[in-house]
Amino acid sequence: MIVRRIALAEPIVNLLCNYHFRPLSTNPIQPKQLSNPTISPINPDHLLRVCTILYQQQHSPEARLHSKLRACQSQFNHEEHLTHEFFLQVCNKFTYSWRPVYLFFQYVEANPRFTHTSVSFNKLIDVIGKSRNMDLFWELLQEMGRRRLVNDTTFRTALKTLAAARELKKCVEFFHLMNACRYEYSLATLNKVVETLCGSRLVEEAKFVVSKLKEWIKPDAATYQCLIKGFCDAGDVVEGSKVWNLMVDEGFEPDINAVEKMMETLFKINRHDEAMKLFQTMRTRRINDLGLSTYRLVIGWMCRRGKFAQGYAMFEEMRDRGIQADNLTLASLIYGLLARGRVREAYEIGEGIEKPDISLYHGLIKGLLRLRRASEATQVFRKMIERGCEPTMHTYIMLLQGHLGKRGRKGTDPLVNFETIFVGGLVKAGKSLEAAKYVERTIRRGLEVPRFDYNKFLHYYSNEEGVVMFKEVAKKLREVGSVDLADIFDRYGEKMATRDRRRIRPVEP
Repeated sequence: MIVRRIALAEPIVNLLCNYHFRPLSTNPIQPKQLSNPTISPINPDHLLRVCTILYQQQHSPEARLHSKLRACQSQFNHEEHLTHEFFLQVCNKFTYSWRPVYLFFQYVEANPRFTHTSVSFNKLIDVIGKSRNMDLFWELLQEMGRRRLVNDTTFRTALKTLAAARELKKCVEFFHLMNACRYEYSLATLNKVVETLCGSRLVEEAKFVVSKLKEWIKPDAATYQCLIKGFCDAGDVVEGSKVWNLMVDEGFEPDINAVEKMMETLFKINRHDEAMKLFQTMRTRRINDLGLSTYRLVIGWMCRRGKFAQGYAMFEEMRDRGIQADNLTLASLIYGLLARGRVREAYEIGEGIEKPDISLYHGLIKGLLRLRRASEATQVFRKMIERGCEPTMHTYIMLLQGHLGKRGRKGTDPLVNFETIFVGGLVKAGKSLEAAKYVERTIRRGLEVPRFDYNKFLHYYSNEEGVVMFKEVAKKLREVGSVDLADIFDRYGEKMATRDRRRIRPVEP
């Protein structure tokens, strides 16, 4: 159970009472305003020649390298070629190699006509950071601060690189360093950094930075909620609850997005009772904050868990409050009805929707396949195509599993023996070892055949050869009476087999 303080037994649902926000006063960073450099066309031959010299002479003495670069410059006889765009293109050629980029940086530094901007310096430290040369990276960050070229992008790049390298003390020191360079401590910048770290699965590092900077930058509700979402995305609900408790102790109230994220995580880790207690507390104390997204989350979970009656009650409550259901919510209800065998009612809901989308059709197909009505599911597949809703890869995988089973279909007729199709696909894709292993498992009856990966099967044939293959397979399947499977393969080969064909698919209504 989630608690306010981990050592206590008070559940998290009691933390949603009325709290007051504390006023915050921070001074945002005021970066130096720089004009955007003029972008001029790049001579590809010049770029290739410079990059070749940097690569071949990266371990040569500096005088020799600079001499060759000057000779290359005079050969093309265009001093204006040494522009910011040219510098960025050189960096793009050496994305993970710091030495050539840094050597070119030293070369252009000696050119009085070239002046670095925040964009060029940020690109430089990005390459240095990716190559994990942390000493040089830290040195360049200090140089950026002295030159007053630091902006929000610099903070994001610096903290992400330092945190990924577990340089946590330097993460905190960077804020102090920038403050000494007249970039004042800023809550807005801290929140951007925390958002970047949490988005990169570095939430533990983000929490460390927030806690160590608390004396200088007081976190607000947005800071805590970003950390909560980061821990929830990582599946660590215990640490997420600790941050939740800390936020509440500071006097902040979790917004509905944080509540939904916590509920979703609790559902995923099968702590359904706690998620529902949290929802019930929201209904009791903050019902006006509940919107469509919260109801959709709860209704979808209830219908998947076979609790259709409770899910429909939530649906009625939502409608009574004047909240219009979207197609995702209706799709959950349709699946819930089909799971209980109430096919007619499910069809009635689907037919009453003016603009059905793929989520509705997926709800119908998934429910019918659960009832082992693969033929009806294929009919829904045909209908969605007629109404201009293009299937996705997930649609085809569901249908193939419904018709052929999760381990593929076995049969005496080679025309409908799915193992023949799969093994042939593996061999043509150059996966002969995987094909041999699959055949060995099927021959040795004592071993269970592993679950069939339809996603890989469709991927192996996603080329022009696959277009022909699917057409031939569909033709053979029709000859033996497997019309449903034939239509599925035929449609995939027609619209999904290659990237160019997927690009020209019609837009969903």
